[in-house]
Amino acid sequence: MPCLLALLAVAFPRVAIILLWLFSNFFNGVYHGILVPVLGFLFLPLTLIVYTFFGGPKSPMNGQELIFLAIAVILDLGLVGGSTFRRGR
Repeated sequence: MPCLLALLAVAFPRVAIILLWLFSNFFNGVYHGILVPVLGFLFLPLTLIVYTFFGGPKSPMNGQELIFLAIAVILDLGLVGGSTFRRGR
């Protein structure tokens, strides 16, 4: 059961990105190329969603938006780093 929960936690942002890309215009006009969204999908999916939600590279971010972005980065890195820490014990 814990493995299933960990699998859902890791897969959910990626599933959300795929559903947003297929059924909405959430990513339209935010990125100029395909490289940044693909790298975000692979490595930092929650950060990609938050960064796109706040306008991406087109609009400057204020303090509150940066806090949300920092939390997303910490959560993404925590999902990856937590398994590495537990494996080493």
